[in-house]
Amino acid sequence: MTSKFRTKKVEVSYGDKKAIRDISLDIEKNIITALIGPSGCGKSTFLRCLNRMNDVIENCSIKGSIHLDEQDIYGPDIDPVELRARVGMVFQKANPFPKSIFDNIAYGPRIHGLASNDSELKDIVHNSLEAIAVSPEVILMDEPCSALDPIATAKIEELMNELCESYTIIIVTHSMQQAARVSKKTAFFHLGDLIEYNDTDKIFTQPENQKTQDYITGRFG
Repeated sequence: MTSKFRTKKVEVSYGDKKAIRDISLDIEKNIITALIGPSGCGKSTFLRCLNRMNDVIENCSIKGSIHLDEQDIYGPDIDPVELRARVGMVFQKANPFPKSIFDNIAYGPRIHGLASNDSELKDIVHNSLEAIAVSPEVILMDEPCSALDPIATAKIEELMNELCESYTIIIVTHSMQQAARVSKKTAFFHLGDLIEYNDTDKIFTQPENQKTQDYITGRFG
């Protein structure tokens, strides 16, 4: 498979505190990759490195290399704004309303009667997601289904599966069930380290690291 991102020995610090260290992995093109691990393990920090969202955080320093299609995204010739058009971000909290991502996008079409049924509404949301993301090559998702009900979560996951035919999707999730359902590759983070990265099926059925086994069986986290 073709790699969309290649990261090597990535380290992020906030002042004197290291958030992640020595993260090296290749992220494949046009699949869903899940980042899992306990709260504070560094998965969201790593996600923000991929479109340089950490640039706006005071006292944040980044070492190592991250390449998007063989181009160093931290190179001097890279415009972060243009990078973020290529690598879009869906944040954890929906705005402007305290609703799910799906319901936020569907709100306008619903109240104006632009869709006569659920299928038409889904098509409008699908097209809107692409437009909002400025037709990126990569979509980063930080807990997009946090606190959603099962029906809304299923709608988002269905959209993700459709979008990955055209885009590379990287999702941070606390839900191991969600990672198992939607992703092809899974990376397990713990205390700032990348513990294991492999095919999702293997991570959840035959993990190579004991820490991974302990996490997925609920012994910590």
